[in-house]
Amino acid sequence: MLVPTGTLVNAGAIIAGGLLGLLFHGRFPDRVKRIVFQALGLAVLAIGLQMAMKMDRPLVVVFSLVLGGIAGELGRLEDRLESLGDRLKAVTRSRNALFTDGLVTASLIYCVGSMAVLGSLDEGLRNDPTILLTKATLDGFASIPLASTYGVGVLFSALPVLLYQGAMTILADSVRAFVTPGLLTQITATGGLLIVCIGVNLLEFTRIKVSNFLPALAAAALLSFTSI
Repeated sequence: MLVPTGTLVNAGAIIAGGLLGLLFHGRFPDRVKRIVFQALGLAVLAIGLQMAMKMDRPLVVVFSLVLGGIAGELGRLEDRLESLGDRLKAVTRSRNALFTDGLVTASLIYCVGSMAVLGSLDEGLRNDPTILLTKATLDGFASIPLASTYGVGVLFSALPVLLYQGAMTILADSVRAFVTPGLLTQITATGGLLIVCIGVNLLEFTRIKVSNFLPALAAAALLSFTSI
C-alpha cells in the first residue's frame, strides 16, 4: 500500500508552523509573509504549467474546464464549501472557543480546497507528491499567523488533514490499476491548469473560484473515453 508521503509532510509542516506561531506571538512581519507567498505563488504557477504541458488532447482539457466550470458554478460549489465551513464553526463552539475556532478554522483552510484534492489524487494516481509538498509549504507558513492568533488548536488541525488527504491518496492508489495512461494524462493536464489558477490567486492577479472547477477532473475522465 502506498505511504501518503505528501500528506505526512503536510501534517508535519502545519505542526512546525503552528509551533513557530506560538513562539513568535504575531511578530512575523507582514512584508515577509507577503514575499514568501509571492514566491510560493510563482512556484505553484510553474508546477501547474509543467503539468498542463503534458496534454496531448487539448480539446478534452478545454471541454473539461468549460463543462466542469459550468457544473461547479451552477452548483455553487465554492459557496457551498464556504457555507459548510461557517456552519461547522457555529456548531462546534464550546467554552474554549479560541481553541475550537483555531482547530476548525485551520482545518477548513487546509482541507476545503482544490489543492488538497488535486495533490492527494496526484500522489495516489502518479505517485508524485509534488503538489502536496508545495501545499505543505503554504500550510506551514499559514500556520504561523493562525497559531499566533488562535493558539494551540491550530496544531491539532494536522489530524483532519492527515485523515482526509491520506484517505484520498490511498483510495486513488487503489484504483490506479484501472486508470489508463491516456486518462491519467488528461486528468494531469486539467489538474495542472487548476493549479495555475491557485498560483494566480496567490499572486493576487485576480480571484478565481478554483473549487468551482473541480468537476472538470470528472469531466476529463469521462471525455477521455470519447473520440474528441
